[in-house]
Amino acid sequence: MADKSAKFEQNVAGKFYVDDQCIACDACVVEAPNFFVMNDEDGHAYVQKQPQTEAELKRCQDALEACPVEAIGEDGD
Repeated sequence: MADKSAKFEQNVAGKFYVDDQCIACDACVVEAPNFFVMNDEDGHAYVQKQPQTEAELKRCQDALEACPVEAIGEDGD
């Protein structure tokens, strides 16, 4: 389970975030490329945009479910 106290600073404010458990597997970027991006320098993903519609919310939820290490949270500020 993701920990919002351990989320990366690059995450934009909002419901979804990526924390320091990320292993840079790219699953979230594949599932929701408009919302998740990879920081290649630091080797982790982060949220670049928060969902605004039900369809976008579904994409982000799919990314959360695809994460093999549960590094994506949906309880952010």
